[in-house]
Amino acid sequence: MTLWQRILEALARLAPGERLLSLFDRLRTPPERSVAFTIAVIALGAKMAKADGQVTRAEVAAFREVFLIPKGEEDNAARVFDLARTDVAGFEAYATRIAAMFESDRAVLLDLMEGLFHIAVADGAYHPAEDAFLTRVAEIFGLEERVFRSLRARLVPGRDPDCWEVLGVEHGAPMEEVRAAWRALVRETHPDRMVARGLPEEAVKLAEKRLVAVNRAWERIQAGTA
Repeated sequence: MTLWQRILEALARLAPGERLLSLFDRLRTPPERSVAFTIAVIALGAKMAKADGQVTRAEVAAFREVFLIPKGEEDNAARVFDLARTDVAGFEAYATRIAAMFESDRAVLLDLMEGLFHIAVADGAYHPAEDAFLTRVAEIFGLEERVFRSLRARLVPGRDPDCWEVLGVEHGAPMEEVRAAWRALVRETHPDRMVARGLPEEAVKLAEKRLVAVNRAWERIQAGTA
């Protein structure tokens, strides 16, 4: 059974009038957690896409870069998006439920934040309302401000990323500390580790981009050009 077939099966369990939010109580163990992760990205992405006042084609298309949607499965993805977009529950309710689901797996929450950043900047801009949205989600997830700055420095286009922030270290930190941070990020980004965390294989696309940015930041710091 494909990921999207499992998502459709999960949606079929919803009783008439039942909220999409209630699914997270039923999807707590593998392989259902990969379904929950995908629904979480789409649901929060749908809420965030409205944060700047409009939902653009680019933002919707960004889901295709995070998750491979096979031909014939587009309607399933669109249904999840529309359910979340029209749900009366606010984004904080979704973020709180997701934080509880993955409270013992911080890495998954980081992966989810990265997916949300990817959707936010898909239209080529990073709106202040989107920044406020993501800042609040990060707070609910229990992520430190330093970690949030690292994600923003690496993923928001239009400016030269701060290499120190990309690696999550203070400016001028000892090289041993910087090297340790770089190695930890590389280790966490390995595709096998992402699959082991119960993420869909499509999410590896984000990891590949992350690895490029992390290695570039380390190289620039080493060369003294950061």
